[in-house]
Amino acid sequence: MIPADFVREVYTASYRRLVVQTYAVCGDVGEAEEAVQEAFVRALGHGRSFVTLDNPEAWLRTVALNHLRNRWRHAEVVRRFQGRLFEPPTHLELSPDHVVLVEALRRLDRAHRTAVALHYLADLTVAEVAAELGVPEGTVKTRLARSRELLGPMLSGEEADHG
Repeated sequence: MIPADFVREVYTASYRRLVVQTYAVCGDVGEAEEAVQEAFVRALGHGRSFVTLDNPEAWLRTVALNHLRNRWRHAEVVRRFQGRLFEPPTHLELSPDHVVLVEALRRLDRAHRTAVALHYLADLTVAEVAAELGVPEGTVKTRLARSRELLGPMLSGEEADHG
């Protein structure tokens, strides 16, 4: 059994940050919240081994991102067999800058968007991002450089043709 105070402490310290990072990857706040909540549920299932982790937040982020990947795989299978599914729009109050950032991130492919979210929002080093994604560090550096190149004009208000 995990001490309730430990879970509360990790939740208080990490929940919002994990949701923001996950939201940057998936672009849907409801999906991000669900993934992070699922990570906390799995942490509770791990009992005392969760308490002994060197970095519980990193473990939770990995679980949340894996949950998203599994959902995306499942959704792809469903789309193949049932046609296109539409998700209801999510209503939330976000600052205009946040909306612009998420819209710009949505224009990146999933691999680039994930690298950006992990590096800039989760504050992981290039080596940590590479380890989490299972790719070489050079790949992460290339994705980050290309992402900056693509995001720059979008975030500065200039629209460039990247087609």
